[in-house]
Amino acid sequence: MERVRVAGIIKMNGGYAFMHRKNVKKRKDIQEYYTFPGGGLEDNETLEEGVIREIKEEFGITVKVVRKLYEIYFKKLNQKEIFFLCKYVEGEFGTGDGPEFSNNPKYIDSGEYLPEIVKEEDIESLLLLPPEIKEKFVEDLKKGNL
Repeated sequence: MERVRVAGIIKMNGGYAFMHRKNVKKRKDIQEYYTFPGGGLEDNETLEEGVIREIKEEFGITVKVVRKLYEIYFKKLNQKEIFFLCKYVEGEFGTGDGPEFSNNPKYIDSGEYLPEIVKEEDIESLLLLPPEIKEKFVEDLKKGNL
């Protein structure tokens, strides 16, 4: 069965909110990078409910889904990933309490999860994964589509 992952693109405080990943041991190729916040859906969750929950868990903030932006399929993982533009509603950024922050041994090789807001002009120089989505995102930023 195809796995579905949802992710949010959130503009706030003059930049965009990303998860900065450091000391990632489970990846041989890259140990530090940025990624869009998100994760897998839970039972009977809609795509929108999933992205709202994941952002609350990871960043401690409440968002509203504005619209779907991108979709990508990873054949190797049999996983579809859907990216949504989200609008910040309330909450203190950086207060997430999701499983990534629990010191659960399951996450030991996943490294550090550091919520970060990156200025729009610095995004192009980041190692932001997945690269196919970064490319579309940077293009949309330049065109003023976000």
